[in-house]
Amino acid sequence: MSSGALTALPPYRLTAYLLRRPAISHPPGAILELPTEHRIPLTWLLENAGPSIRYRTYRELAPEGYASPEVIEAAHLAITESKSALAVVKKQKDNGIWGANLLGLATSVAQGVKDVGTIPQYRRLLQLEWPRVGRPFKLADRALFRLLSRDEDPSLLFEFQKAVKADPEAEAWARGIMREAASAALAEAGYAEDPRLRGAGHKIASAISQFLRSPLAEKPFLKSGQQIVLHPEANAPSWYSVAMLASMPNLQRERAGFTERLGRYLAEPAPKKAFVIQVGKKTVKPQHLILGDPIEADGKGVPKDLPLALHYIELMARMGALEWAPVATRVLGRLLKDLDDDGVWSPKNLRSLPKAGNKITYHYYPLHGDSKTTAGREVDITFRLALIGKALGWNVSYS
Repeated sequence: MSSGALTALPPYRLTAYLLRRPAISHPPGAILELPTEHRIPLTWLLENAGPSIRYRTYRELAPEGYASPEVIEAAHLAITESKSALAVVKKQKDNGIWGANLLGLATSVAQGVKDVGTIPQYRRLLQLEWPRVGRPFKLADRALFRLLSRDEDPSLLFEFQKAVKADPEAEAWARGIMREAASAALAEAGYAEDPRLRGAGHKIASAISQFLRSPLAEKPFLKSGQQIVLHPEANAPSWYSVAMLASMPNLQRERAGFTERLGRYLAEPAPKKAFVIQVGKKTVKPQHLILGDPIEADGKGVPKDLPLALHYIELMARMGALEWAPVATRVLGRLLKDLDDDGVWSPKNLRSLPKAGNKITYHYYPLHGDSKTTAGREVDITFRLALIGKALGWNVSYS
């Protein structure tokens, strides 16, 4: 952002921008020239969006003073009556857990997962903006903070209890990935400065930093029979660890060198060959690791999985690392070309809601859900592009 644009920002937005931007050096020259201005269709979003995006438009996109506190509070209250949010809340048990598991993104007979688990449901409620003082979060927070405390209670192994009982060597991995997932959820919930989360965040960052500095970052795989296996000492970043860092701006600043190394690593092409990870005596296909830019796109920048692309782009933007990612930058440029003069994402022949391929975006997309109308199919992407523009520090105008 130019110095003129910075001085034009209201103080609270300038502070938020500076907190989001880690103090790291950037390479000369951009991969693709992206705009530095963005038009946000406030009126259109408020007229066409469902309760969650409408409230988030008031809170995250609208200029200060755009709506009265009473109007904003009424918009927030409407979320507690929305079908999409209530569908999540009603599935939570009295112990704060969803689906009797922690990480399940969908039902899985093989893993004994009967429903979507606690972390994705918790994060979905955050995205839907269910009130943070509500009972669902109070119940779940207790369990998530117990995971950070390294509580060795066997019940905290959740869906991994049977696997660990049969193979004790799998316990360290199971507890490690659950701590990463809990850290991401709690960071997104606003606990970024909680000492317990900061301690966990630094430990996670240190493990990944060691991996990024080692030769394993370039050659992380081993051949085992007919399988390609991730080296057991490769503490590669995951969607959870990246989401955690993206939601902890102070941690980004304190570990600026690490943030830059991670951003550059994530901007590199992801491995194309399928691989597995060793969990105890068994191998499993990872659904949580991110070993580079995960976006698959054609030469025009059209992504195969649009929700996944937006999720990755938003995380990279919040880390100040998007400019190093050529595929992600090209995809964002393509999406911006489909904005109309008011800032509404209006691609030609949009006959259905863009589908999510990777279930890692369960919590993230869609928030609107109603795809019966053209506007209904445009709302989620329009909203996300506006959020990305603000995360990148672009100068915004409104329609």
